[in-house]
Amino acid sequence: MTPRSTAAQDFIKTAGWGAATQSLLAGDASNRRYDRLTQPDGTAAVFMDAPADKGEDVRPFVRIAQFLILNGLSAPRILAQDTENGFLIIEDLGDALFARLMVDTPDMTAPLYTAATDMLVALHKAPPPELPICNSDWLVSMTDLAFGWYANDETAFAGFDALFRPLARQLDQAARVVILRDFHAENLLWLPDRKGVAQVGVLDFQDALLGHPAYDLVSILQDARRDVPPAIEADMIAHYTSVTGTKPDAFKNAYSVLGAQRNLRILGIFARLCLRDGKAHYVDYIPRVWGYLQRNLDHPDLAELATFLGKTLPYPSPDFLEDLKARCATHPTP
Repeated sequence: MTPRSTAAQDFIKTAGWGAATQSLLAGDASNRRYDRLTQPDGTAAVFMDAPADKGEDVRPFVRIAQFLILNGLSAPRILAQDTENGFLIIEDLGDALFARLMVDTPDMTAPLYTAATDMLVALHKAPPPELPICNSDWLVSMTDLAFGWYANDETAFAGFDALFRPLARQLDQAARVVILRDFHAENLLWLPDRKGVAQVGVLDFQDALLGHPAYDLVSILQDARRDVPPAIEADMIAHYTSVTGTKPDAFKNAYSVLGAQRNLRILGIFARLCLRDGKAHYVDYIPRVWGYLQRNLDHPDLAELATFLGKTLPYPSPDFLEDLKARCATHPTP
């Protein structure tokens, strides 16, 4: 065993889970790993291994989980923690992922999206803790990945900045709410035994910021890993604005600006995951992300930006995507 795996087993034992069987539950695009721990009596929990020497930090996860629970939302309870080593044992919320339920029971798709939207409404009413700010500067800076990794043309970023920054600055005037950032169907769990918005279990929120209310709605309704019917997207935007009393036109403008930013960033992330990290399967999601990007660029207020990006970003043709995969893990720089 490696020194880290020994430390992990010592932590699990000290926390009272030494007799539990351990099985891989999930990994993700980061360096975190999740294992399910199952006691002989069937009691289960989840072990999170988030190595600090690979840039992970469990403290934000603990803090945001506690914030969500205190506000009546369903995040995993923290059962044991070793923040120095990056080990947590957290509540096991089960396997009823929204993404899985939507495939197995298609009739649940619209109700699940409605439940997720209602959960965001509740989250946005909660007094926010102190968190880093997702403002126009942050939004602009996060899109450079699209030019450096996807388009392989870092010089084009300045032209993008000049067009996008004024759009993003308009959003700085909105009231800021907690945005979880990875709010999508593979990070949400259905908990039917709970009541109201607590029926939506949420995972992977350690990168939370304070930002525009439309951000997480974009995250779930323009899901890089699954197609979301445009009718459901439109219905959920209308539902959110109706319940919150938000002006629809202003919200749709913000939604499109944030959608363009988010999908540009994801194009860059997926290209980097392939070229730098050797995770070629993320390339398969790029056409869907491209489609979402074009949907946002169709907004009249983004017309000039759409023209610029149309001349700058490579279209994800089969040949382009195959070339990306052929260069997988050929740029292993930080």
